Amino acid sequence: MKVEMLATTCDKSDCPTIYKTDRGTILVQGETPTGHGLDLPAHESLVEIPIELIQKAFGDSARA
Repeated sequence: MKVEMLATTCDKSDCPTIYKTDRGTILVQGETPTGHGLDLPAHESLVEIPIELIQKAFGDSARA
């Protein structure tokens, strides 16, 4: 899989980041939230990122 960074919140590799892949998908790097009360399948997980990161990656089309 080839990955291209779209947006990040800092210059290090340990910050929330959004990537685009050559498979037509998006990868999201962020904090793993707890206490959300959701029942997720074993093969899925959640990450939490700032809404500003979505806006930075996708511009006006990502208004909250």
